[in-house]
Amino acid sequence: MDAAAIEEMFQGLGPVTIKRMFGGKGIYHLGRIIAIELRGEMLLKADEVSSAEFAEAGASQWVYEGKKGTPVMMPYWSIPEDAFDDPDLMARWVRLAYEAALRAG
Repeated sequence: MDAAAIEEMFQGLGPVTIKRMFGGKGIYHLGRIIAIELRGEMLLKADEVSSAEFAEAGASQWVYEGKKGTPVMMPYWSIPEDAFDDPDLMARWVRLAYEAALRAG
């Protein structure tokens, strides 16, 4: 995903900064990481307050295999499919990601 597409995706939140990381990109708003792009998929930050809402919408959590073969659950979730066709709905999800970033401190 190029910078213009990422900026458009997050326009409902405001300006974002994009930095390379994890072999992908970190997306920041007002200095806080709110999303990552990894292997072409955008993942939004969530926490114990918002993760249930992501799950109920059909999103999936980023999980990878740790050194000992155990799953490591990361605080990033896929974007619900219906948000890609609805800018207002996308704005809601990216705001939830920013709120999770604020709670993370």
